[in-house]
Amino acid sequence: MGSTLTPTSHRLGTVFDFLRRLFSSSPAPAPAQDRGFDLAAIDAEWLIVGLGNPGAQYAATRHNVGYMALDELIDAPLQPLPGIKAHGLMVPDTNAFAVRSTTYMNLSGEGIAPVAEKLGIPPERIVVLHDELDLPAGKVRVKLGGNENGHNGLKSLTEHLGTRDYIRVRIGIGRPPKGTPVPDWVLGPVKDKGLDVQIALAAESARLVVTQGLQRAQNEIHARN
Repeated sequence: MGSTLTPTSHRLGTVFDFLRRLFSSSPAPAPAQDRGFDLAAIDAEWLIVGLGNPGAQYAATRHNVGYMALDELIDAPLQPLPGIKAHGLMVPDTNAFAVRSTTYMNLSGEGIAPVAEKLGIPPERIVVLHDELDLPAGKVRVKLGGNENGHNGLKSLTEHLGTRDYIRVRIGIGRPPKGTPVPDWVLGPVKDKGLDVQIALAAESARLVVTQGLQRAQNEIHARN
């Protein structure tokens, strides 16, 4: 007499068939927004870098004014760059690519240097937005090259780019009051009046550099603050 399939064994067979099909099938591709995009498709002549620390706890600190200025410049979410410790996006109405590292500040070069290399952008066409202790709060200055003045983000960029000859947009945060350690100051919340104006001016500085050149940007920005 032939074997019979009971209702219970039939249900088990159906479950096993489902599990076999599930685990033998190829995984579904990740959504486009999670995959980011390929730098090979990007045609850029400039790189604009915002320095800062990732994470909500650092978002409103003095050390993150570079991030703030980059956000002001692009006003859109940066996209992940597959295989690189950075997120980026083209800056509207320019031939510049905006980027920031997903590492902490002192490892910034690990995310930025590979982007510059893949896009073929030389150091003199890299514009770095960063906080500056040696400028009073409210001031913005633009320059090419120079020392890092103890700034760990700049130190990391110099190390990985192999040169100091990149452009800096220096966003003044001033020196800490007597008795306040520098790390506590730079990682403290920004409470300076006129911060919005300063951040907008820093963003404009970067845009002027990539559209009008370094000298024009210096002349216009330094005359205004």
